Amino acid sequence: MLSDTPPPEPFRRHARRLRRDRAATGFAGHDFLRAAMLDGIDERLAAVKRPMRDLLDLGCFDGAFTPPPGARVARLDAGFGFARAAQGIQADEDRIPFADASFDGVISAGVLDQVNDVPGALALVRRVLRPDGLFLGALVGAGSLPVLRSVLMEAEAPRAVARIHPQIDVRSAGDLLMRAGLTLPVADIETLSVRYSSLGRLIEDLRGMAATNLLRDTPPLTRSTLARAAEAFAARADADGRVTERFQVIFLTGWAPDPSQPKPARRGSGKTSLADALRVPGMPQD
Repeated sequence: MLSDTPPPEPFRRHARRLRRDRAATGFAGHDFLRAAMLDGIDERLAAVKRPMRDLLDLGCFDGAFTPPPGARVARLDAGFGFARAAQGIQADEDRIPFADASFDGVISAGVLDQVNDVPGALALVRRVLRPDGLFLGALVGAGSLPVLRSVLMEAEAPRAVARIHPQIDVRSAGDLLMRAGLTLPVADIETLSVRYSSLGRLIEDLRGMAATNLLRDTPPLTRSTLARAAEAFAARADADGRVTERFQVIFLTGWAPDPSQPKPARRGSGKTSLADALRVPGMPQD
């Protein structure tokens, strides 16, 4: 017999709101990751020639995203402090409260890796976009924070627990765009490397950007475990006494369907055979 009870959500929504509120006042001192994401989004948005009248900043943090000239921007954040500072509304990204076809574009930088229902959030993005509307997103992807993951596992061995969020890889990110009904999907990845003098400085940055562990049923770190992790981190330092940590940033691009968009060629409509395509100019043919 099928159960009507939904599966448990991986992230604690209430804890996420509180941590975003705690991070809001000092976020400017730890905003380098989102700033890099917004730079990438700005570059991609600048290449779009169609006008953008209405935009949604989904997960707005401090409202640093600047819309193109003449465009209006609505802002949404799960944290009350960020939403208030950016003159936006407070809501979760997988519970977007806007009406269908409200926006020409939606941008989202630095939050989708903390959303309980990422497919649902992208489906809602598709719903609030007008035909031929653009989605530009960026999130922390698979392969991020390898040093932190390693030292925590080492410090808690042989009974290590999951303390790093599950991470979406670039192929899965592209699949999620298609699953949401967005067309012309593109997912690409860029690496951001940051050098730290201590584990404490890394954790300080993660707290400052509201990016610490939100997984359910994770026991708190003990002082002894944290001390062992700090020692393991220091042991990985280079000659300058610093450890390089890595963030893999996945950029997402997708469009709401519209008849004007280019269509893939019909299967079997090509004019060139595979045999012709494989021939090398100047070489004798059989």
